[in-house]
Amino acid sequence: MNIATTVKDEIDIEAEDGGSAVHPMFSDAPRSVSFNKLRKRLLRQVRQAMEDFQMLKGQKRWLIGLSGGKDSYGLLALLLDLKWRGLLPVELVACNLDQGQPNFPKHILPEYLTKIGVTHRIEYRDTYSIVKEKVPEGATYCSLCSRLRRGNLYRIAREEGCDALVLGHHREDILETFFMNFFHGGRLASMPAKLLNDEGDLMLLRPLAYAAEDDLAKFATAMQFPIIPCDLCGSQDGLQRNAMKDMLADIERRMPGRKDTMLRALAHVNPSHLLDPKLFDFAGLMAAGSSAEPSDAG
Repeated sequence: MNIATTVKDEIDIEAEDGGSAVHPMFSDAPRSVSFNKLRKRLLRQVRQAMEDFQMLKGQKRWLIGLSGGKDSYGLLALLLDLKWRGLLPVELVACNLDQGQPNFPKHILPEYLTKIGVTHRIEYRDTYSIVKEKVPEGATYCSLCSRLRRGNLYRIAREEGCDALVLGHHREDILETFFMNFFHGGRLASMPAKLLNDEGDLMLLRPLAYAAEDDLAKFATAMQFPIIPCDLCGSQDGLQRNAMKDMLADIERRMPGRKDTMLRALAHVNPSHLLDPKLFDFAGLMAAGSSAEPSDAG
C-alpha cells in the first residue's frame, strides 16, 4: 500500500487533457491513460508530502535545485503542474549550478527553461576543480561535491529572496541513505522531508519523499526531458550508495512492496523499543511497587 493515501481531492487530469489549459511543460506530454495515472499518482504523493510535513507553512518563494537529471526535472514539472492548477501558492525559481564539470552542455537548461517560460537562474561555480583536488584518487566525490553544491544553493536562495531550497530526492534516495548510515555510520538517520538549515534562515524541502524512482524514470521518459548525465561521480564504480541501491532492488524483487513498508517504518518510530537512552528514559523505567532507592537489605 502506498504511503500517500490521505489527500482527499483528486486532480482531474483527463478532463484537462481534452483542452489547451496545460502548463507549457506538458504541451507535448502523452495523453494516454497510463501516463495520466502515473502523473496523478506523482501529484498525489507530492501533495501528501507537503501536507504531512507542512511544507507550505509560511512559504512564499522556493528555489528549485535543477541538476538536469530525471528527478529534478520531475520535481519541477510536478510543482509547476500544481501551481498551474492553483494548488501551490508559492513563487518558483529554478536554479542550475554549473559546477565546471568537463563537457557539461551549458546551453541545454537555459534554452529549455526559456522555452517553457520558467523563471530561472544559471550560476557558474567551479566546484569540480575543488573536488578533484581535495578528494584522494579512488575515493568517492559525492559527499564533498554535495556539500559545496548545497552551500552555493543556500546562498543563491538568499540572494533570490527565497524561503526554501527544494530538492528532488525521492523514496529510494531516502531508503539508501538510511541503510548507508545503518551499515556504515552506525546510526539510524536518513534524509528528512523537511529540514531547517544550520543558520536557521532557510528550509530544505523534499516534496518527492514518497515518490518511487521507477515512477520518476517513466515520467521523465514520457515527458522527453533533455537529461544531462553527471560525468563527475556517475563514472565511479563501487559506490556505497550503488550497493544499497542494488540491495534494495533485490529485496523488492523477492518481496514486492517492501520499499513502501520500509518507508512507512521510518515514519513510525518507537524509541522505547530501540537502544538510545538519549531518546527514551530507560533509567526511569520501574515496575509497580519497586523502590527508586537501592535496598539496604544484606
